[in-house]
Amino acid sequence: METKKLNVLITGSTGMVGEGVLLVCLENPAIEKITVVNRRSLGITHPKLTEIIHPDFYNLTSIEDRLTGFDACYFCLGISSIGVNETDYYKVTYTLTMHFGETLSRLNPGMVFCYVAGAGTDETEKSRLSWARVKGKTENDLEKLPFKAMYRYRFGFIKPVPGQKHIKSFYKYINWVLPFGKFFFPEGFNTLEEVALSMIYVTLFGSVEKKLAGKAIARQAELFKRQDI
Repeated sequence: METKKLNVLITGSTGMVGEGVLLVCLENPAIEKITVVNRRSLGITHPKLTEIIHPDFYNLTSIEDRLTGFDACYFCLGISSIGVNETDYYKVTYTLTMHFGETLSRLNPGMVFCYVAGAGTDETEKSRLSWARVKGKTENDLEKLPFKAMYRYRFGFIKPVPGQKHIKSFYKYINWVLPFGKFFFPEGFNTLEEVALSMIYVTLFGSVEKKLAGKAIARQAELFKRQDI
């Protein structure tokens, strides 16, 4: 099946999730061009890859001319709430993300926006956990922006893809349980390959499911693999 080749923007590619999504996209023929925005260089060269080094994610004015023409943004940037005060967590998780979202939706009205929120996000914004409320508010307000579509990614444990450098240390102890986790708790376990392929799938074909966790992500990844691309 003949499909459009995608031009995508990826954030957070110096972190575990973003790096995994990037590596899968680099090797996938459905993706024609990839731009990453980082504060420091990845140290990766690839014919598909363009890297924008930008120190201030709260002010994108100087790079706006380079943030147009994208089919999708795979927004994987984020921080853990552990050891971070509520003010700083809100600034990174909500303020930064919304600034990125508002800028991209203005410059790319046909864009698909995939936001990695993670398991436990509370879209009612009433949780006793501050981080869950902030994540939920971020999701809700991103959905109000004029994107073509916005998808909420709510996976839990994830298995890295081969070649990753940015892997949280404890994952080497839990990766072996992935097959058991997917069997007994299918909503809580995915591979990063599944996450990336799901993002490509919804960009190309859309989905009535807007909140995506374990089973839905795995199903969309499998559907994508069946496409003749």
